[in-house]
Amino acid sequence: MSAVLSAFFASPTVQTALVVGTVVAVVSSVVGVFTITRGQSFAGHALADLGAVGGSGAFLLGVSQLWGFVLAGVISAVAMEAIGTRRLEGRDVATGVVFGAGMGLTALFLTLDTLIGGSSNAAISVLFGSLFSLDIALVPVIVALGVVTFAIVAAIWRWVTLETLDRDLAAARGVPPRTASTLFLVALALAVQLSSLSIGAILSTALLIGPAATALLFTRRLSTAAALAAVIAVVEVWLGCLVAFASFDWFGGSSWPVSFTIVAAVFLGYVGARSVTALRPLGHRTAVG
Repeated sequence: MSAVLSAFFASPTVQTALVVGTVVAVVSSVVGVFTITRGQSFAGHALADLGAVGGSGAFLLGVSQLWGFVLAGVISAVAMEAIGTRRLEGRDVATGVVFGAGMGLTALFLTLDTLIGGSSNAAISVLFGSLFSLDIALVPVIVALGVVTFAIVAAIWRWVTLETLDRDLAAARGVPPRTASTLFLVALALAVQLSSLSIGAILSTALLIGPAATALLFTRRLSTAAALAAVIAVVEVWLGCLVAFASFDWFGGSSWPVSFTIVAAVFLGYVGARSVTALRPLGHRTAVG
């Protein structure tokens, strides 16, 4: 085991994956806590899939998928807010309309990637990603985008917290609802797209929702849940990378996809936490605060 760990931490590919994975895990889990408590999990899933529009388009044009994911995600977030995602009665309709149009474009771009670009792995690269195939030149950009996302969340933390607890109270305290909602959706889009680049557009929702949902099983205080979710997410990403790296020796040089092992760690973490909290007395459950 010590030989595997030594090789694991000495690998430049793994070092890049751990740096990027840690940034993405922290940002996604903190944003994920608010995503769940605000009831916008579907919007998060839609933004992840809509990012595939930009990723597949960037693949077709031969530019970095990172910028394709980010541009498509931010435009989709603003479009969803403009159509009416904040209103409960229009939220799912607005998300569904933008989501359907985006998935159609993704199908078109992936087909063109194959027919015109001659690429046979565009769909796998865009939809499932891989932390072990990231260009090291993108690391500073990903870290910078993670810092920007975290700064947006920190700036609107009080607004979003008040809105989550009580919208009437938030309005009475002078919280601008449109601005708060738009900025949060932009932060959500950035977090989801960074996650999409790492583990793929289809699987990125797992990193957004899984650790946050696990943390909220143990505490309903938002600040505590955000910190706990970040720790859980980082542990799950590192564990997933280690299992994928170690599996190379288990199958004679063919390893498990790192996206799969990370999502598996997230799933098992939630199921394990759910089993533990199911035995907890009902009186220990507290309100969000």
